[in-house]
Amino acid sequence: ALATPQGSGALGIIRVSGPNTFAIVNELFTGKDLTNQKTHTLHFGVIKHQQEIIDEVVLSLFRNPKSYTGEDIIEISCHGSAYIQQRLLQILIEAGARMARPGEFTERAFFNGKMDLTQAEAVADLIAANSKAAQQTALKQLRGGFSEDLQKLREELIHFAALIELELDFSEEDVEFADRGQFMQLISQIKSATSKLIDSFRLGNVIKNGVRVVIIGRLNAGKSTLLNA
Repeated sequence: ALATPQGSGALGIIRVSGPNTFAIVNELFTGKDLTNQKTHTLHFGVIKHQQEIIDEVVLSLFRNPKSYTGEDIIEISCHGSAYIQQRLLQILIEAGARMARPGEFTERAFFNGKMDLTQAEAVADLIAANSKAAQQTALKQLRGGFSEDLQKLREELIHFAALIELELDFSEEDVEFADRGQFMQLISQIKSATSKLIDSFRLGNVIKNGVRVVIIGRLNAGKSTLLNA
């Protein structure tokens, strides 16, 4: 898929991911043998189709599992001509690739364990961020901030369930493995953590989508001055 916005520009990037990535791109690339190159390296050369030179490109190589999707990836940096980009996509398909579905690279990253669901959602939020607050929130989530909160909550719930099961297993023995104060404290902590997550939803929506504001007042009351300030 095209990883940069459609249209003309200085550069365009086409991303190819999957087990046959290196073999497919290597058929079209004139330069080095890509199958023998190390991961996280850049290579300059020409993309050709039969005898037709399509473009001079720079290839970024990422071997699995050290890539965004967890698969072999090659990113083709070409000139930003809409024609060149479409031509490269066409010959890649003819060589054995297929067009990616919307969001499929992130989907593959999720299924390959490169990110969890909250981080996958954060990718879309980061792309759509139109303010510093939205960018910072999405970036924190992408880097695992929200995931850490959920992981801590999960560990507390597992601990809570384990204590209850232990008490039930030995209920006839009249043995206590944890005092009731510990149970109540754990329940309180879990309730507090859950409430904070729920309460953060409205704030997160405001940061993400903004707030509609209407400035109303009498003629020459200073509405435009307030807006401009």
